[in-house]
Amino acid sequence: MYLLQLGLIGLTIALLPLSYVWVKADDDKFRKLVWMTTFFTLDLVMFGGFTRLTDSGLGCPDWPGCYGTSSPFIAHAAISAAHLAMPSGPVSMGKAWIEMIHRYFAMAIGVLIIAQVLIAWVARARRRPLSVSPWWPTGLLLLILVQGAFGAWTVTMKLQPVIVTIHLLLGLSLLGALGWLAARMTPLPAHAPEAGRHRAAALAALLLLVVQIALGGWVSTNYAVLACTDFPTCNGQWVPPMDFAHGFHLWRALGMSADGEVITQDALVAIHWTHRTFAFVVIAYLVAFAWRMRRYASLRRPADGVLLVVVIQFVTGLTNIVLQWPLPVAVAHNGGAAILLLLLVMLNFRILSSRPGRAVLPARDIAPA
Repeated sequence: MYLLQLGLIGLTIALLPLSYVWVKADDDKFRKLVWMTTFFTLDLVMFGGFTRLTDSGLGCPDWPGCYGTSSPFIAHAAISAAHLAMPSGPVSMGKAWIEMIHRYFAMAIGVLIIAQVLIAWVARARRRPLSVSPWWPTGLLLLILVQGAFGAWTVTMKLQPVIVTIHLLLGLSLLGALGWLAARMTPLPAHAPEAGRHRAAALAALLLLVVQIALGGWVSTNYAVLACTDFPTCNGQWVPPMDFAHGFHLWRALGMSADGEVITQDALVAIHWTHRTFAFVVIAYLVAFAWRMRRYASLRRPADGVLLVVVIQFVTGLTNIVLQWPLPVAVAHNGGAAILLLLLVMLNFRILSSRPGRAVLPARDIAPA
């Protein structure tokens, strides 16, 4: 019964963007739906970071409901008993609501993607196919199902770092795929064909960012943010004592090493130091790449966005260390990574599309998304 209630909650939330798309004066409502789903997925990624940073991942220690119910309100007695038994533990009413709101919005995004699948296949059956293949939204549906499975394992495997990190990366993969689909359905501004020769550089920028996000996720899921308490040195040293073998051993429990012992400070320092050091490589490359892309009018706006977000990421990352990990700044740092990913996906699409023979509309003819 509670599964039906959960489904109705997800459907109710999804009806808000679906209603907006329906009443919006736009000839291409499917494109509008894709953009709305992208926006909601970005919000979900940011709220997922908030869930993780507030230690709310086990606020409801079962899945998909909360103590076998559809909401913390119904499970109030069980949550109160768990909190009373362990006041400093992972279960509280506030954390339960944070975790369940995260799940509700994930279900709503699933509904939005199911709507895309139905619209795309019905359009093909009626011989009025959309500008993209129906296999695109079908692939997105498969991806969110895998993402949901890892969301369940995140809870049932007690926040095992590798599972949580994969869950994060799958969420960002979904966001990137939606961004690519949205870009495909949006008319392109007039382009310079010579920009197409930067395809390899654009792909390298995206891959570097993905590696850095994975390292950042590993820092977050291992709670290694404060393993280095100063900057630019780490605990007063440029190269502090580090234990890479235990720090980057993937299959282990949270807070434990592979041999079952409590993970050492040196292992946490190795995790933090690697993310921090690689950040300078990524920043240098992205700044140089984005600055070079500014010479092309069709790429200037996303390139400027990359430059701006890189600066914000550096400032928020540094602030996390200096101010001892303030929650709003940490959430902003997570959100900045997601926005940067979207911008680089857009840049990659435009650069890939900047080749002779590609039909585009002049910028002035583009209908608003």
